[in-house]
Amino acid sequence: MIVLTRIDAARNMRRFYAVNVVPALFGEWQLVREWGRIGQGGTVRAATFPSQDEAEKAQARSISRKLRRGYVLKSLPFVKENVLG
Repeated sequence: MIVLTRIDAARNMRRFYAVNVVPALFGEWQLVREWGRIGQGGTVRAATFPSQDEAEKAQARSISRKLRRGYVLKSLPFVKENVLG
């Protein structure tokens, strides 16, 4: 799971965004995203993809979009070299 945060004390902003690629029940893959205020329950959405590669590409696009908006990586587990590039 990759977790990003965006904290701006002046605007009382404490947000998190987490993404994870997991296998689905019938051989598909899901991109599970969760976001919200740090310390609160978040909103969870899942999107299904036919292959792991497609799910990881969607994950990389999602992370890239959040980084452009000011989020920073809080945790980054072992991932493929090109997942963020």
